[in-house]
Amino acid sequence: MSIPLTAPLIGVNRHRLATDGQGVTTLVAFHGCPLQCRYCLNDQCHDPERILRTATPEQLVDELAIDNLYFLATGGGVCFGGGEPLLYSEFIEAFCELKVPEWKVTVETSLNVPQHHLERLLPHIDQYFIDIKDCNPEIYRAYTGCDNKLVMSNLRWLIGHKGIAERIVMRLPLIPEYNTPDHVSRSRAMLAQMGVINFDEFEYRT
Repeated sequence: MSIPLTAPLIGVNRHRLATDGQGVTTLVAFHGCPLQCRYCLNDQCHDPERILRTATPEQLVDELAIDNLYFLATGGGVCFGGGEPLLYSEFIEAFCELKVPEWKVTVETSLNVPQHHLERLLPHIDQYFIDIKDCNPEIYRAYTGCDNKLVMSNLRWLIGHKGIAERIVMRLPLIPEYNTPDHVSRSRAMLAQMGVINFDEFEYRT
């Protein structure tokens, strides 16, 4: 007997409007993240005691179906966040194969995951919100505790596919005590040269 595919969730937030992609969306947040960001907004993703519950792809599709009419009427759907949702690429792939075809799928990701996760989900993702932190590797490491080589490699791989750059929104934060407006400008210039088109600049509030 096969073991059901499950994933740990830290939250399911319905009826979000114009914050996680087009139309009405439901945010599904996964537990687990490879980063240790100093100003983490969802630090519960690191604490095993804060797992809300686990779910199978079938259970999640059934649960989200309650908002099917909202999704269809507004061009919305589901946004996978966390934590780092791409760590659960197999789960998301199974969900996408079961969901209503018209539901849009968005991911909020740091891209700091092995490339095979991106490869698995490339046919299924309609929009990417990528939190790049900062392109300067020293700033990135100081803030996240991790290297950004994988992030930049994954971004180049994604943009190398026709039509993907238009689906990316690059989040460029000004992070107090870690980077400056000049660093943000440099990151933006580097990313634009790589082919990024859409940017979301903002300041972390600590």
